[in-house]
Amino acid sequence: MTSIAHDKPTQPLLEVRNIVKTFGGVTALSGVTLDLLPGEVLCLAGENGCGKSTLIKIISGAEKPDSGEIIVDGISHSSMDTTNAIKNGIQVIYQDFSLFPNLTVAENIVLTSAVASRRHTYSQRAARPAAQAIVEELGLKLDLDADVEQLSVADKQLTAICRALVSDARILIMDEPTTALTHTEVERLFIIVERLRARGVGLIFVSHKLDEVLKISQRVAILRSGKNVVTDLASTLTPRTIALHMTGLELDESRNISELPPESGVVLELDRMSLEGAYQDVSFTLRRGEILGVTGLLGSGRTEIAESLFGVVPHESGIIKIDGSPVRIHSISDAIKAGIGYVPEDRLTQGLFMDKSIADNIIAGSPDEHATRLRMLDLRAVRETIQALFARLRVKAPNVQAPVRSLSGGNAQRVVLAKWLARRPRILMLNGPTVGVDIGSKAEILGILRAEAAEGMGIIIISDDAPELVACCHRVLVVRNGRVVDILEGDDVAIDTIREKVAA
Repeated sequence: MTSIAHDKPTQPLLEVRNIVKTFGGVTALSGVTLDLLPGEVLCLAGENGCGKSTLIKIISGAEKPDSGEIIVDGISHSSMDTTNAIKNGIQVIYQDFSLFPNLTVAENIVLTSAVASRRHTYSQRAARPAAQAIVEELGLKLDLDADVEQLSVADKQLTAICRALVSDARILIMDEPTTALTHTEVERLFIIVERLRARGVGLIFVSHKLDEVLKISQRVAILRSGKNVVTDLASTLTPRTIALHMTGLELDESRNISELPPESGVVLELDRMSLEGAYQDVSFTLRRGEILGVTGLLGSGRTEIAESLFGVVPHESGIIKIDGSPVRIHSISDAIKAGIGYVPEDRLTQGLFMDKSIADNIIAGSPDEHATRLRMLDLRAVRETIQALFARLRVKAPNVQAPVRSLSGGNAQRVVLAKWLARRPRILMLNGPTVGVDIGSKAEILGILRAEAAEGMGIIIISDDAPELVACCHRVLVVRNGRVVDILEGDDVAIDTIREKVAA
């Protein structure tokens, strides 16, 4: 392990030393050691399956290590339980925030603290001042009386941060905190992080977005195959060197698009498609072999356009043409018959059968494509398709019978993609195709999409990840207030230009 020497004005808030954890003979962590200083942001980086989640669970008391120690404020613990972790000032903010949607912001901020302190009664009137105090101290604008289910994703995250701090959290672990945030909301979050640092809070920041990692962190700890391979100052690292340490491979995230041949015709055309309250007069074309990006702020209408094309929420007016012929798409079955596939934003609840096997998920959407003339499943063709896609998409699992629930985010995304590739759609739409996916898996998924486009498939990527759009899209549509306001192509498909147009 490579590490650095750094001045320690005070002892670390947290140290983990030689942590080992195995599951069923498989080593998840192998002697991991790191520390966290007061007022520091330490990024924990690594590919899916490298051990990050296991380490977080051990620190927060959800798992017990096989060996090693956890040291908080100089006091050694062989393991934690969740109650002791909270008492020691350790809090985790997971991607789903674990808030109560039917309670108010104020109630969410103070209720878990009241439960942890074993109070027998709860007073909403007494709770509000505590919630108000932490909100004001962080300089936030949160409606304490609003139900959490009414909040934006960004405000839910701020509510979760306030809840942790009202419980006297001094060690705050943020798991993929920017996954569902726009660029503007990420900037707002980083301002809050700086305020937390000023309070002396130490933060462990888990993210696959390497540009954000380098912007917010003072140090970066990189895990690979359960080992801490590098801990170094963020100022000495680049996205390229982090990716190299994470994967052991040189990865290229530069713009990589193929030239569309002149004979590649239009596979999809939208003419003034509208849906009241969602989007208006949306018109664009998609050529065979083209990868088209669609971006915009959350709520801009970008997802609703895709959902209408897939028949989830049918459009009310306008014309959709596929291969030059008008089609009626009023249901998902209409879209599938027209040759349209859709990988949704929430792949875990909308795109997969979590308790079924990889094999069952891959083949679930394409029984017709694997039927004999007698309308029976061609089991040999089914097996060949499953094995071919399992191998081609490099799904990391023991075999195709492994349950999807056991997979990492990146591998789950590959299975969703495999399900649609088994159908061979003319048009494939993907909403946030690499959200929550590590950089190695991201590069491989984008490579698969480029290969499919090269064979003539029309692909639409809905994303607010500007580097991703630049890396693989021929053109990018910018959606604002339900309208396509810009179509970027050529040299205009650039990170700064996309972010500027989205924020305008």
